[in-house]
Amino acid sequence: MTAPISLGLNLLLGIAGGIAVGSGVIALFIVLDMIPRLAQLTSSYDKVHWYEGAMIGGSLLGTISDFWNWRIAAGPLFELGVGLLDGIFVGLLAAALTEVLNVLPILAKRLNMTQYLFGLLMAMVSGKVAGSLFDWVVYRQ
Repeated sequence: MTAPISLGLNLLLGIAGGIAVGSGVIALFIVLDMIPRLAQLTSSYDKVHWYEGAMIGGSLLGTISDFWNWRIAAGPLFELGVGLLDGIFVGLLAAALTEVLNVLPILAKRLNMTQYLFGLLMAMVSGKVAGSLFDWVVYRQ
């Protein structure tokens, strides 16, 4: 294949794949009702468009920075802040998924542990934190 045809085919496949993955992520956020639920919890229904714009803008900026291998010369405090924001996002996503599926109440009811639901939740959170710390501190060394 000639170089221009190969480049055009790669561009077409890249854009098509990006649209497919992006559509899947947006569909997941719509099914989980993340943005309306966040607006409900914070009593800020008038700012829903800001939440949506921030999510789309963050996705776009993250994709562009990944494509062009952007590097930011910042210290550990900046990395700590970015890690904290990433953790908040993943926590919101996990909480939304759990809330939609009603996993914890069903699990607690089936195991006859409804009075221990808070402890069960804290055990899951502690296990996730311990596993992440183990991965970052011990396993990746």
